Amino acid sequence: MTSSDRWDAETAARYDEASAAMFAPDVLDPTVDLLTHLAGGGRALELAIGTGRVGIPLADRGVDVTGIELSAPMVEQLHRKRPALPVVVGDMATARVEGAFALVYLVFNTVGNLCTQDEQVACFANAARHLGPGGRFVVEVGVPALRRLPPGQTTVPFDVSEGHVGLDTYDPVTQRATSHHYERQPDGTYRYHPHRFRYVWPSELDLMARMAGMSLESRSSDWSGAPFTAESESHVSVWRRD
Repeated sequence: MTSSDRWDAETAARYDEASAAMFAPDVLDPTVDLLTHLAGGGRALELAIGTGRVGIPLADRGVDVTGIELSAPMVEQLHRKRPALPVVVGDMATARVEGAFALVYLVFNTVGNLCTQDEQVACFANAARHLGPGGRFVVEVGVPALRRLPPGQTTVPFDVSEGHVGLDTYDPVTQRATSHHYERQPDGTYRYHPHRFRYVWPSELDLMARMAGMSLESRSSDWSGAPFTAESESHVSVWRRD
């Protein structure tokens, strides 16, 4: 049984609206541009494809996209928009799809949904199993914000706005964390929902890739290729199957 949170029907129904900022062209277009380039005319597999935020526009570019997704309600939302896009319902660390792919990708911090190191290692191995020789695995994930923690403090706010308050709580020993979301409702009350994840360092991901027979090809701080530095808050990393 995977340690991932499993999105239910209520969460799936409101996912696109709640994540509207991630659908904005200035966010989504660079993502799809790079993935189209890396696919190079070959097949692409999206791990944790969700409601198709990235997979559908990538397919619109002519890329043959298949998905793996743990939450059946999320797949139902995707298929309301694109019925023919194939998705396997299962855990991204173990679920299999027939055939070889030129590109496997995992976006929007979702590698952290696997809350143990063993599962994250298995996810890299599963990605490598799906890649043909020279194929690429792409991960977009945040850099842990531990530098913001004063001694003895475990909580970092990441969004404080009129409609939403978001806080991350960290356990530096286990590398497990929880995002706490408080969303203002139309009646003035707040809806609370937590999301558990395991944060992971870039060097740790590189080792997972090496264990799976892949080597780092590039790392940037965003999808547009900005340099990755000590101040970067996220990274887009590309590993190539040896």
